[in-house]
Amino acid sequence: MKLLQRFRLPALALLFVATASAHADEPTLSKGQTLYLPIYSHLWHGDVKKGGYPLKDLVSALVSIRNTDLKNPIRVTSARYFDTGGKQLHEYLDTARTIPPMGTYELYVERKESAGGSGANFVISWEAGTPTNLPVIEALHADIQGHRTLTFITTARAIRTDN
Repeated sequence: MKLLQRFRLPALALLFVATASAHADEPTLSKGQTLYLPIYSHLWHGDVKKGGYPLKDLVSALVSIRNTDLKNPIRVTSARYFDTGGKQLHEYLDTARTIPPMGTYELYVERKESAGGSGANFVISWEAGTPTNLPVIEALHADIQGHRTLTFITTARAIRTDN
């Protein structure tokens, strides 16, 4: 009997860890979120020149909002674009957009748009009528000129708006 009592606590701890790790692999479901997406309307690079700045290259950004739920639509309710200083420059949605299951909605920031700066960002809000898979929201930045190609991706992160 003493032997059974001796192993009871370690066995319970092992059972707890196994149960917790099994649930950790389950996808998160939500009825909505607000997300922060970094955007670069230009990149600084190279050495600092006489005027005090390095070279600056403008890039375009294709924002892709992908509904990853197989059964439920989501609604994008807001896509606010901010500059490096935190000033809102533009609301990209005049009305909420429904994205069907496995569908994608895209926003585009032109290469010539330089007001956002190297610290521009989107704050994107979405909602759903029922708990759904979280969408994947990314921005593909690109500058393609002749034989020179620059591309990279940034990914959105959930943020709290109640603090």
